[in-house]
Amino acid sequence: MNETQTITELARDFGVTTRAIRYWESHGLVSPAREGGNRIYSKRDQTRLKLALRGKRLGLSLAEIKDLIDIYDTAEDESTQLLSFLGALEQRRAALEQQRDDIEAVLKEISRFERQCRAMLKADQAVASASRKNARTS
Repeated sequence: MNETQTITELARDFGVTTRAIRYWESHGLVSPAREGGNRIYSKRDQTRLKLALRGKRLGLSLAEIKDLIDIYDTAEDESTQLLSFLGALEQRRAALEQQRDDIEAVLKEISRFERQCRAMLKADQAVASASRKNARTS
């Protein structure tokens, strides 16, 4: 990566739209310098964008991402940031495990309803078949 980049270059390198980068900027995650009407992104902005996209991929909220990035800027050593990141990861894991449990419960409920519906259809078909048979023999 270059020392500085334009928004177009940054978007291309990170595989995102310029609109997405402007969104991150509007929330204070990156703060490019201006040269005329152009945004110029420093190495710091590039690193912050990389961290933001990583947090997004992990499903962290915008507030969590911003907090982690702000710690990155102010921490004197990495341990503060790493401890905060571990805490965010633990919370995200717990939320995902709860979602998985909820999904598994719903899937079991769906299977139960499918079995009931199939049994009811089978019973209805048996009654209809018997009715047709009785109508033919009468």
